[in-house]
Amino acid sequence: MSNIKNTLGDLNNHLFEMMERLNDDDLTDEQLERELRRAEGMTKVSEQIIRNGELQFKAMVHLDEYGYNQDKKVPTMLEVRNE
Repeated sequence: MSNIKNTLGDLNNHLFEMMERLNDDDLTDEQLERELRRAEGMTKVSEQIIRNGELQFKAMVHLDEYGYNQDKKVPTMLEVRNE
């Protein structure tokens, strides 16, 4: 199992890798069917990750424009951490 990545850039790379696997002319019908099922699952998860990113972005734009409260404290879920 590969390492799980946590950026939208990594997600983009995974999606392109998935496309490359689906485009492999050497896949048997069984392998292609397996890749298609895998791709369907990855697509569903990816859509949720993208929606979550969009929501966080909208929240940050709102906070940047209007502030959150007196301390301009960001909810923990929306914090951006540099690790």
